[in-house]
Amino acid sequence: MKQNRQENDFDANRLRKRARALLAPFSESERDGDSGDLCVEKGELCPAAVLVPIIARPEPAVLFTRRTDDHPHHAGQISFPGGKITPDDDSIVTAALRETREETGIEAHHVEILGHLAAHKTGTGFAIYPVVGLLMPPFVLRPCAREVAEIFEVPLSFLMARTSYRIEKLFWRGKMREFYVIDYGNHRIWGATAAILKMLQEKLYE
Repeated sequence: MKQNRQENDFDANRLRKRARALLAPFSESERDGDSGDLCVEKGELCPAAVLVPIIARPEPAVLFTRRTDDHPHHAGQISFPGGKITPDDDSIVTAALRETREETGIEAHHVEILGHLAAHKTGTGFAIYPVVGLLMPPFVLRPCAREVAEIFEVPLSFLMARTSYRIEKLFWRGKMREFYVIDYGNHRIWGATAAILKMLQEKLYE
């Protein structure tokens, strides 16, 4: 990334144009069709949808949640709003917006869908489908106390800088694994969330 990138490269209008040109659009089946075939049975990856919510402000920011310490999946970790795709969800977008509303209280009409990234497969058995959307203020946050310990924002310009990422290694389940890590204040963003952000950074700003 050029060091002299102007701040207005990240305003909502430029971001919208860039995302619509570079992100994969949703087909009719992905946006509106039956997602039942994504609900994978035993022995395969479990499909999940997350929303990458970019708040449309003069200086855009990405909204994150921190899971509660007793959350059944990845307790205490930083994530995007999202979760498993269920048979009742009629599309990937529907699942992402439903989970966002359940976890944060943000209603679907505040979100403008821009496109999606490739599915991210995790070592814990999930195929995560990232839906990228502009989050239009004003909106009200009503975090689900059972699932969400904290909601916070990170400037998009920081997350889209190559220098914000580093690689760490961990021996887990019999293999040496590499993963991206982003440090922002007291927050450590890593794993699937950091991998999705890196995909977005490479797609939009490399």
